[in-house]
Amino acid sequence: MSIRRAARARIIASAVVLASLPALTCTPAAAHDSAVRLDFLGERELPNAMAFQGTTVGGLSAISYDVRSGTYYVISDDRSQTGPARFYTAHVDFTDGTLTGVELTGTHPWLRPDGTAFPPTSTATATVAPDPEGIAVDPRDGTLVWTSEGERIVASDGPALLGDPWIRRATTTGAYTRQLPLPPQLHMNSQEFGPRKNQTLEGVTFTPDGQRIVTAMEDPLYQDGDDPTPEQGALTRITVHDARTGQPLAQYAYPLEPLFATPPAGSTDTNGVSDIVALDRDRFLVLERASIYTDNNWKARIYLVDLHGATDVLGRDSLTATSAQRVQPVRKTLVTDLSDVPGLTRVDNVEGITLGPRLPDGRRTVVLVSDDNFAPRQTTQFLAFAAHGI
Repeated sequence: MSIRRAARARIIASAVVLASLPALTCTPAAAHDSAVRLDFLGERELPNAMAFQGTTVGGLSAISYDVRSGTYYVISDDRSQTGPARFYTAHVDFTDGTLTGVELTGTHPWLRPDGTAFPPTSTATATVAPDPEGIAVDPRDGTLVWTSEGERIVASDGPALLGDPWIRRATTTGAYTRQLPLPPQLHMNSQEFGPRKNQTLEGVTFTPDGQRIVTAMEDPLYQDGDDPTPEQGALTRITVHDARTGQPLAQYAYPLEPLFATPPAGSTDTNGVSDIVALDRDRFLVLERASIYTDNNWKARIYLVDLHGATDVLGRDSLTATSAQRVQPVRKTLVTDLSDVPGLTRVDNVEGITLGPRLPDGRRTVVLVSDDNFAPRQTTQFLAFAAHGI
């Protein structure tokens, strides 16, 4: 693949452009039940360890589209290790209704309240770098919100190093503006209560009216039960915040699917929510991603989720069911399993999802991105679909 280095880097995949294909094949019941259907428009890959404006491109964990400017914002989960914690801007090109190219157009570091970039995590200095995972554009003014999963290092022979997950507002150049309050259950704890390490605030979205910020936990809190296994799923949490005040308004249980295969003994492989994008105030597309990491075996599924009728669990410490506190989770319907998409050459660690522009025929584009974990055996993918029913 040829990479032209200039003020902007044009990245065109060497593969032949994949034409628009028929609607995706899902399980028949799910396909008939879902009000949303997706047509595959193609894929593009970026080179592994690609250099761009002084950074190494990788770890792309979420994506969000600004309808006013046509800009995509893509977050890296680099914890200031290969470079400062940062995000990228990009242009995604749809020509004749297919995905024809992806162009990175800029990068900015996330800044601390004092205006400096984040240093790496250090147990020696009790420094905690963010673990950036979610990003969303405010539809009202184009500013950003982003999430960090925080940190939880609990040593048997020393003090714990804890960093709360967070939801922060920022400018389009990464400058800090404010931080939203968390529900008390989402604060880190050295005891087995609250979030697990690296399983916290994974996805974030604005509702289209800009009045709500909605976040999704990747996996259950300790007190909400075990992570998904091949035998059973689990409950994690979706939280709705007031975008003006930042205060939590409501919280709902989200039912995760079981892990799709049996992992090796001692593995931490599981299934979790990797991103969320709002269709309206109560309906969302949710991306679940699972892995058997030792085999580089990944599964990603997109669900249509509706909050109507779900129990508000904002004040509950635990989602463990009792006769007095039964929880009605959100409703979810499978839209597609990426493993079933005709023409998709591989499924990697797909972590981000956003709604893009409408095509001339009225279908709404849906764009996904994968996190290569800065690993040579993985890839940075951009996948595009056209949605019916959005």
